[in-house]
Amino acid sequence: MRVIFNEELKQVADDLDHMAQDVRKAINGAGEALLKQDVEAAQTVIDGDIEIDALESSVIDQCVKLLAKQNPVATDLRVVVSTLRLASTFERMGDLARHVAEAARRTYPASPLPESAQPVFAEMIDFLNHTADDLVNLLDNRDEKHAESIILNDDKLDDLHHKTFELALSDDVTRQQTVDIVLLGRFLERLGDHAVSVARRVAYIVSGFDPSKKPTRDEGTDID
Repeated sequence: MRVIFNEELKQVADDLDHMAQDVRKAINGAGEALLKQDVEAAQTVIDGDIEIDALESSVIDQCVKLLAKQNPVATDLRVVVSTLRLASTFERMGDLARHVAEAARRTYPASPLPESAQPVFAEMIDFLNHTADDLVNLLDNRDEKHAESIILNDDKLDDLHHKTFELALSDDVTRQQTVDIVLLGRFLERLGDHAVSVARRVAYIVSGFDPSKKPTRDEGTDID
């Protein structure tokens, strides 16, 4: 039974890896669509979201069967339940990338962003591209330190997101551009938040603890 469980869990892990890779492609493509007015990249992201959704359904179905048939406990249970949540998080990330691509397609051949907003959004996209690479690597190496790095780095994206508010309030942008700046900034910021959720969940699988919430001496614990 243990051999069967491990084989089935390996299939789930493979599907989850595939989801992470597809989400990375979606983020990369959404960035290309937004910054370079690449309508083909936008359409690829939009069409590709169907596969991410299908993979989520596959992972959920497999995890439910594992819970029902194998009755896992302890670490195995933690892995299965966490995998369910990871699949849902990746699916949401795919949706957010699709929203960005749809915004770019809607205004093609023009950009939904004014020229003044391009540099900040370029930094946000660059940050997310690197984060997407980190997530793929994290699923492969299951390194808790790597997960902690992803969590801590999210402050950089939050700072960039705050800058978009100033851009949205500028007198030089139209009402529609104001709406697009706010929405697109929020979509990108949420992608970062979900990346943090993935990192926390992977760290929990590995150690049973969220690295951002470990108790410290300052919190009155008995840790030496």
